[in-house]
Amino acid sequence: MKKYMLKNDFRDFKKGAQFYLIAESEFIGIKEYVLRSGDLKIRLSINDSEFRKNFILLS
Repeated sequence: MKKYMLKNDFRDFKKGAQFYLIAESEFIGIKEYVLRSGDLKIRLSINDSEFRKNFILLS
């Protein structure tokens, strides 16, 4: 499972918050990512541009 960190404040999360990439999908050229917070309580479903703008790979 890949681990990502927020580069910027995003929605209600502060810069530096960690997330796990649970799933990524592509349908007719539209990519969507599903992430879980570090404590696995919160689920985010975001598009490709939001993902690339706000997240950085940790491991």
